[in-house]
Amino acid sequence: MDYQTITYELADGLAVVTLNRAEKMNALSTQMRAEITHAVGEAGQDARVVVITGAGKAFCSGQDLGDRAGGASIDLERTLRDEYEPMLRAIAECPVPTICAVNGPAAGAGANLALVADVVIASESAYFLQAFTRIGLIPDAGGTYMLPRQMGMAKAMGAALFAEKISARQADDWGMIWEAVADAKFEDHWRARAAQLASGPTAAYASVKRVIRDSWDNSFNEQLALEAQEQGKCGKSRDFKEGVVAFIEKRPPAFEGR
Repeated sequence: MDYQTITYELADGLAVVTLNRAEKMNALSTQMRAEITHAVGEAGQDARVVVITGAGKAFCSGQDLGDRAGGASIDLERTLRDEYEPMLRAIAECPVPTICAVNGPAAGAGANLALVADVVIASESAYFLQAFTRIGLIPDAGGTYMLPRQMGMAKAMGAALFAEKISARQADDWGMIWEAVADAKFEDHWRARAAQLASGPTAAYASVKRVIRDSWDNSFNEQLALEAQEQGKCGKSRDFKEGVVAFIEKRPPAFEGR
């Protein structure tokens, strides 16, 4: 695909997808959603870790409210079903770890695009905003699923109803994201984090993603059975053997990943 609204870089096992409509605060258009979906799919085949970030001062301001075909009114149900859901599933189901490096404001669907990633790292000047009720809507793009799981029912309900900014530091303190990082160190930090995962046992990471995400729908006994099944697979891998030998030899492991 010839990307027009994002950039895609792949080097040393790291794929970086950059939302590239800085003049629109990286608002999500139909084309951008299609390009993100395609890029993450490609990265899942070619990379060992995927990072999504934004160009300019914002991460993503959410749905581009001016994105209308011929001036027609937007069909929100169709848009969510046919455009957002494939994008969100591509990120959530990506076989390698996904990081959202939130470099600035993440609002509406832009906030929930960030939160669907496996790990969210935000600059301290960034914030998250469930802006939907400001225009008479409910949180979408997976927000009603992710928010209560990441920050608890009370905080999720307040965030959705009051539509107030949540600073990166608050999001960190509330367990909504993995970490908030000083702006001056932000890019170096997320790149180091991504490199750490890219050099790791990516087959095991895929199992980690599967068992943790499936835990919400499983009983305790079902989860124990799933753990045993996935651990059995990991225990037969060359990465496990390499990890044990490296531990005994007191050296860093050289994981092959998938």
